[in-house]
Amino acid sequence: MEETYTYKYPHAAIAADCVVFGFDGHELKVLLVTRGAEPFKGKLAFAGGFLRMDETVEECAARELREETGLEINMLRQLGVFSDVNRDPRERVVSVAFYALAKRTEVKAGDDAADAAWYAIDQVPQLAFDHDYILRQALQRIRRDIHFEPVGFGLLGNEFTMSELQRLYEAILGVKFDRRNFTKKMLQMGLLEEVGNERQANSAQRAIHRGRAGRLYRFNESMYESMKRKNAFRLEF
Repeated sequence: MEETYTYKYPHAAIAADCVVFGFDGHELKVLLVTRGAEPFKGKLAFAGGFLRMDETVEECAARELREETGLEINMLRQLGVFSDVNRDPRERVVSVAFYALAKRTEVKAGDDAADAAWYAIDQVPQLAFDHDYILRQALQRIRRDIHFEPVGFGLLGNEFTMSELQRLYEAILGVKFDRRNFTKKMLQMGLLEEVGNERQANSAQRAIHRGRAGRLYRFNESMYESMKRKNAFRLEF
């Protein structure tokens, strides 16, 4: 007869949750799923689920995100461990939460999620479990990281205008910047490369830029890596 291990103390279940931020050009968004099963059936929550015995928490987070939203993200950053005793009514569950920045794309609900969609940060209703608290922690983290890492560039296309970059930073930090000061600060850092061609402005952009097409830039990753090695990257406004 095959013997099984027994333990003196009960074991908690382990889960992984994913906080994914996107940007639509004007607002910071977060990816949420509508739960298709109890507990909290019909309520919004982060994509996530229970750890399998043959995977790491990172693999669990990536798998659950893929299964519930169709989104594939390789770069998930660990946000923290959330272990409030009563965070899940089913059993004792400890969650390892991750956050990521993604270019906003179409998502499709799958597995036990009834729906998946992007929500503006200021329009997120009360979430299931302790996900309201996790969201607050994720926002604090990205607002801190943006001063030490060029995290915002992950939410833009490969080429972008200075106005798009400014709107992104304003959306993340919840502040308004003077256009000239913002442009001067960004160019002084040396992290942007000007792209030769320009994007033709649409009617709304022409009104903002007085008819001029937006000058395009791209992120200089090699310059950032050099600054990072020297511990010289710090963005302050």
